[in-house]
Amino acid sequence: MKILGISAFYHDSAAVLIENGEIIAAAQEERFTRKKHDKSFPVNAVKFCLSEKGISSELDAVVFYEKPLLKFERLLETYYSFAPRGFGSFFTAIPVWIKEKLFLKEVIREELGKLGVPKGIKLLFPEHHLSHAASAFFPSPFPEAAVLTVDGVGEWTTSAIGLGSGNSIKLLKEIKFPHSVGLLYSAFTYYLGFRVNSGEYKLMGLAPYGVPGSDSVKNYVKLIKENMADIKEDGSIFLNQKYFDYCAGLTMSRDERWEKLFGFERREPESEISREHCDLALAIQEVTEEILLKMAKTAKELTGSENLCLAGGVALNCVANGKLLRSGLFKNIWVQPASGDAGGALGAALAAWHLYFGGKRPEKNGDSMKGSYLGPEFGFREIRQAVVKYKAKYDIMPDEDALCARAAGALAGGKVVGWFQGKMEWGPRALGNRSILGDARNEEMQKKLNLQIKYRESFRPLAPSVLWEDCREFFDMDVASPYMLLVADVSGKRTLKPPENYHALPIREKLYFRRSDVPAVTHLDYSARPQTVHRETNPKYHRLITKFRELTGCGLIVNTSFNVRGEPIVCTPEDAYKCFMRTGMDSLVMGDCFFEKKEQPEWPEKEGWKRDLVLD
Repeated sequence: MKILGISAFYHDSAAVLIENGEIIAAAQEERFTRKKHDKSFPVNAVKFCLSEKGISSELDAVVFYEKPLLKFERLLETYYSFAPRGFGSFFTAIPVWIKEKLFLKEVIREELGKLGVPKGIKLLFPEHHLSHAASAFFPSPFPEAAVLTVDGVGEWTTSAIGLGSGNSIKLLKEIKFPHSVGLLYSAFTYYLGFRVNSGEYKLMGLAPYGVPGSDSVKNYVKLIKENMADIKEDGSIFLNQKYFDYCAGLTMSRDERWEKLFGFERREPESEISREHCDLALAIQEVTEEILLKMAKTAKELTGSENLCLAGGVALNCVANGKLLRSGLFKNIWVQPASGDAGGALGAALAAWHLYFGGKRPEKNGDSMKGSYLGPEFGFREIRQAVVKYKAKYDIMPDEDALCARAAGALAGGKVVGWFQGKMEWGPRALGNRSILGDARNEEMQKKLNLQIKYRESFRPLAPSVLWEDCREFFDMDVASPYMLLVADVSGKRTLKPPENYHALPIREKLYFRRSDVPAVTHLDYSARPQTVHRETNPKYHRLITKFRELTGCGLIVNTSFNVRGEPIVCTPEDAYKCFMRTGMDSLVMGDCFFEKKEQPEWPEKEGWKRDLVLD
């Protein structure tokens, strides 16, 4: 039985194909259209998924990731409850719903018909948080587990606790809109000058610049808990809507009340970051961690399980995930690598297979995500066709060993290497198939990658890819983290003692203080977000890092996503070559082809080194 899952029309549209419970293909629409967080119907992603099997006329069902009419009901009730406030937002949102979203069933059938899918195909609509729960539990390695889903909002639910067992999921407890951990975190994302639904990871990255245990952070935490968020012992929350505008307005926060509460104005995007911004980011991170830990305790009490599965946008908060793991509440934790709305497409398809059709879970050793390498793949012919129009110069390497040895040598020599191999990753993290790589031992690497390659804020942390067998050499972590969704402390034998006035240092000095012998991936709080690389799931990437270890003695490299700020991760060989030529990357490896920047023809669209707009 073949089932197509779809998410669309809010943000991060995506499509997934499963067959008898096995994940065949998955991709986000943004990778094809090059529009970050594209919300349109995922025409290209659906085309890709169907092309993997050539089965458009053989589908048994198409599943949309939520119930549109239930969401419309929530909008109407919310506007009614907050009237007359929200008049402008009402007249912005409702015409779109009346014109398009109320008739999603017809829209979906029409779009699928253009792709050759029969008009009479069975169309199913599970609830939003059931889709998240299914994406978390069914691909996990556990026969049974507690399931925790946390995001902004679906139809009415904003967080849910469930129990997964075999091919069933039962939701046990939920929090309803407008009380939402995800919307609380997004409101602070907005107030601190980042874009909602995409800048939350920037807020998480900014938090370690705050001073832990300081009077400032403690005061902000107190103000949040006493005025904004009433946190109960079971992890449920009550948000004081006097401070928020997402129910009836066009923004997240009611700025004048926040200014009065915290003592400073909302930060304008791209403006300088000050100490108060860092401390407030740390405060909301600490509050979020407290809420999630209490939710996890409740999940443990309700289910008695030793296993926990996580999904929803808040599950991408890898700092909180790491603390949850270290709490010891659960013996095992598994996080869906595409935890946001894109992952809802996967969960919708799996929910249909297991809960509607009664399908069994496939036999597996470990999880069923196939390393999250589920997107398009390109061979030598396609690579050559993509770059011939640019008169690109490249060497064809004789074998994989030679290819990895040359790339490892470039990395050891201080070069930045674009690495484009195999199937594109599913989810927001680059996991060694669409990655930009560097030497983590190089003190200048973080600055070079952020400013000269990625053109993004200098405070943004970089992640390490480490050989699984070497993980304990670098990090205080005993579990695998193949999807880069857990934060761990850098091993004490690798770190350097900070100066006594470390937390009082100016932000820029603190950023560039050498904290370990892998400074490019050691964050301000001496933590890192490792990806453990396993020979079984990505043998070529594993071989590259092994070759690097043979040259340097270090089984770890920097891995950041293959894109520049404001653009999605590259999908095709042409995307990769254009990104390579427009940035300060030194080398590019695509399939068996090795490109050196110095050998390429002049590129007319070069961009220069970008000034750090945030910290200057």
